Amino acid sequence: MKPLELAEVTAYVEEHIRAFHDARLESLEQVRLKTILLRKNPYLFKAKNVLTASDLVRGFLDAHLSSQEETIFGGFLERLAIFVCERVFQGQKSSAEGIDLEFTRDGKRFIVAIKSGPNWGNSQQIMRMRDNFLRAKRTLHTNSLASNVIAVNGCCYGKDDRPDKGDYLKLCGQRFWEFVSGDADLYLKIIEPLGHKARERNDAFQTAYARIINQFTLGFSEEFCRDGFIDWEKLLRFNSAAGSADGDFEAAA
Repeated sequence: MKPLELAEVTAYVEEHIRAFHDARLESLEQVRLKTILLRKNPYLFKAKNVLTASDLVRGFLDAHLSSQEETIFGGFLERLAIFVCERVFQGQKSSAEGIDLEFTRDGKRFIVAIKSGPNWGNSQQIMRMRDNFLRAKRTLHTNSLASNVIAVNGCCYGKDDRPDKGDYLKLCGQRFWEFVSGDADLYLKIIEPLGHKARERNDAFQTAYARIINQFTLGFSEEFCRDGFIDWEKLLRFNSAAGSADGDFEAAA
């Protein structure tokens, strides 16, 4: 085990967090009104008594961006965890299917599937992870790389106070970051560098966001409003009608 140099972690975060902001802005710039109207649930917004085109468009767009940001930032945190583990335990990105990280600690070989938070998957996805763990263990034993292989589902935030799942461990939040670094306080230490130049990058995002909201609101109002009110039936036909054609809707598409 090599002591973790916090300065290295800070430098890594400050250098690579820009990729998150760039990808976040790119995702915003590439989204199309047609896409979010087809993918999101109009019934939900009707049930919430959304009355204006701008509120509806904002709700649809925010729901889309939130899921995109979770995916993008999850990838960043995964790479950060691998970087930290590489520095401390000579960990490495795994080539096994569904396994993100491999390393040896205290005479044991760990195979790790990294997720953003604890509530990341349904029963089928968890079963698939278990199958991946089993295949990776068999490969390691066959190659005589390790006699004691432990599977870990690492979650970058959150809690699970029953980490032993029988055939694998689930380590969340503080437990996970301590596991890959040997530092019980790393989960606290990484929060400050994550804010590196966040304000100026968020200003650029908000400028683009305002432009997209205005464009989408105009396009939506022209296509899906009648006499100043949202035409919910027309929106639902576009979103859900069997065999409906959306080729005629091109505004801000």
